[in-house]
Amino acid sequence: MTGQRALPEGASLQDARNWAAGRFADAGIDEARVDATALTCYATGLTQLDFHRQPDLELDSGQRALLHECVRRRLAREPLTRIIGRRGFWEIDLLVEPDVLDPRADTETLVRAALQVFGAHPGRALRIADLGSGSGAIICALLDQWASASGIAVDQSPQACALTAANARACNVADRLMVLNQSWGLGLPGRFDLVISNPPYIPTADIAGLDPEVRLWDPQLALDGGADGLNAYREIAAIAPALLEPQGWLILETGHDQARSVTAVLTESGMSEPAQFTDLAGHVRALAVQKHKHAAHG
Repeated sequence: MTGQRALPEGASLQDARNWAAGRFADAGIDEARVDATALTCYATGLTQLDFHRQPDLELDSGQRALLHECVRRRLAREPLTRIIGRRGFWEIDLLVEPDVLDPRADTETLVRAALQVFGAHPGRALRIADLGSGSGAIICALLDQWASASGIAVDQSPQACALTAANARACNVADRLMVLNQSWGLGLPGRFDLVISNPPYIPTADIAGLDPEVRLWDPQLALDGGADGLNAYREIAAIAPALLEPQGWLILETGHDQARSVTAVLTESGMSEPAQFTDLAGHVRALAVQKHKHAAHG
């Protein structure tokens, strides 16, 4: 970034934010001002409260250089959270790293569904299995909510397992979590009150049309659900009965238009008719089922 496109010496926090926001808006990036504010704060080590209290504070040369690099990365459509290396999820703060799916707000629907099914205070020490744990967002959020619960997180990606373990330590739940590098839930010890998963569910042919922040930066393994997007659901439905306690629950995230097709996969496998949970936009994003024909609630 040189010439007029570079942030000049003596630029203030407000100047820097406005400069970055203009670059982002010109590139067609949504929420340009929000991203610009976040990256300006990250580059200077300040909070947003600091920013608003001292908008005329000048950036030094190191801060300007770091902001230039952050803006370059965002213009390449690298997600904000990957640049900063953190993401807020439910009531916890997660580390975000390359080669592992960046958890989205839609996945909080799974946490909300689990809390609705079991209650905020279950009254017993629940045992949880998170299949395809990725960053560990779901299992860490639930263990943080349920102080007496314990769990196993499974992922076939070694990088995801390492990040799940790191986030568990950061959230102070590592003593109640076992992390296993393997495919799905085959051979897990014991049975579980809750099996939960955000599996890959994008049809293979649709991946090329995803937003670049997803298509270019999230691992293909965590996105690709096969030709119809349902491969992982079939695998999970096949093993879930052996993993669940008699009254246990399976809770799955689905694509915004997949509730009907995933329901068919689950009921064909002998699971109950699912309870449905919607995201903030009103789309069904989580299904909760049991392995026998008990009446679902939630």
